[in-house]
Amino acid sequence: MITIDLFRNERDTLAIAAGQTIFNEGDIGNTMYVLVEGEVDLLVKGHLVEQLGPGGVIGEMALLDTVPRSASAIARSACRLVEINEKRFRFLVQQTPNFALQVMRVIADRLRRMDDRL
Repeated sequence: MITIDLFRNERDTLAIAAGQTIFNEGDIGNTMYVLVEGEVDLLVKGHLVEQLGPGGVIGEMALLDTVPRSASAIARSACRLVEINEKRFRFLVQQTPNFALQVMRVIADRLRRMDDRL
């Protein structure tokens, strides 16, 4: 699993309770999230495809295209998330090229694992 450590000391976070839905498959998205604390389940068509811990990234596809979300994200435990909107994403990509590489690695890793399941 690829993790992004850039946000581990971020103070401006969202607190999410265990069991709370962060987003649903089919929702229109305009933000991605980096998990600072806790665990999140990523589900596609109701099937668990990934469990994420600190440094995990969810919802990144929403900042790359305008297609509805392809998965649901549900907090497995109490979580703290950093919310990244398109403006901040563009800034981070421009100012921190390593951030862009890490996000691309997350996407590539997920695609490879999905291919392995087929």
